[in-house]
Amino acid sequence: MVEIPVRLGPRSYRILVGTGLHAGIGSELVRLKVGRKVALVTDSSIQALHGETVSRSLAEAGFDVTRVLLPEGEAAKTLEVAASTWDRFLEAGLDRTSTVVALGGGAVGDLAGFTAATYMRGVNFVQVPTTLLAQVDASIGGKTAIDHARAKNLIGAFYQPRLVIADTAALLTLPEREYRSGMAEVIKHGIVLDAAYFAEVERGAAALRAREPATLEAIVAGSCRLKASVVERDEQEAELRHVLNYGHTIGHAVEAITGYQRFAHGEAVSLGIAAEAAIAERLGLAGPATRARQVAALEAVGLPVRGVGEPPERVVEALSRDKKAKDGRVPFVLAPEIGAFRLVYDVPRGTILDALADLG
Repeated sequence: MVEIPVRLGPRSYRILVGTGLHAGIGSELVRLKVGRKVALVTDSSIQALHGETVSRSLAEAGFDVTRVLLPEGEAAKTLEVAASTWDRFLEAGLDRTSTVVALGGGAVGDLAGFTAATYMRGVNFVQVPTTLLAQVDASIGGKTAIDHARAKNLIGAFYQPRLVIADTAALLTLPEREYRSGMAEVIKHGIVLDAAYFAEVERGAAALRAREPATLEAIVAGSCRLKASVVERDEQEAELRHVLNYGHTIGHAVEAITGYQRFAHGEAVSLGIAAEAAIAERLGLAGPATRARQVAALEAVGLPVRGVGEPPERVVEALSRDKKAKDGRVPFVLAPEIGAFRLVYDVPRGTILDALADLG
């Protein structure tokens, strides 16, 4: 097992990465000295795969567990689902010493974290991510949210978990498309934060596609360390943490205009990375080889790099609703070289349209 600290003063916590960690979650909550009542928030598919192991561990450690089942995927991230979840917390008698445990992917973590942050002005929150995307990205850093009809993750709060437990054995149960989707976040970390890590991902592409356990643990831990280092320096996305939005500016716009249905999140991010690499090249910030290397890495793990299927103008219009915009100006994270980034405002509309046209 690898333990990675996230140092945020009184909000500090640990990320645990390893195989078979679900069976030890009860003892980890005992170590946190939380109250007896636990709400285990998950969906039916994850419950069938991992719910019994987690529930048994919690019960054997003396916790009173209430299961809260959510709709699967982005359908969970609505105000209506949040309201029904608060109702379940009330019915179960949760108080401020209680703990909300999010067992599942990014959508489960977002909804569970948002309801934990707002119920009684905040109760204990533990992330137990079961997807690659959630383990390396969504579960770390305290960003919780629900969707608005016009924009993804528009309603939310920064609310740090008390603990993150990433059991890499859970990744072996993922459908292939969902597993590949998580690789977009892994590749993103290398592109903008660490050239050596990106090279490690390039070398390990075949082992990653085969879900080789040792490679999985090493890559998940590597991404967690990188994200933790960013969160420690910029907890609430003042500026540095914008780096983690690489590929997401266009990726979120693509998701929004396709109703969050056509693309998995990582597929949209992959298209966003390809487009934003093209923008950097068109602006003269990066050479063709930098763009080509990013596209090759995405393709090597089976992610899409072309075929948005929507007019570029629609994507650009959706960018105007980006929640990171300041005075109407949307910031783009661009990579001048592998392992580096630059925050750029006022990217010309024509440049964005041309880059999207490149994707087809």
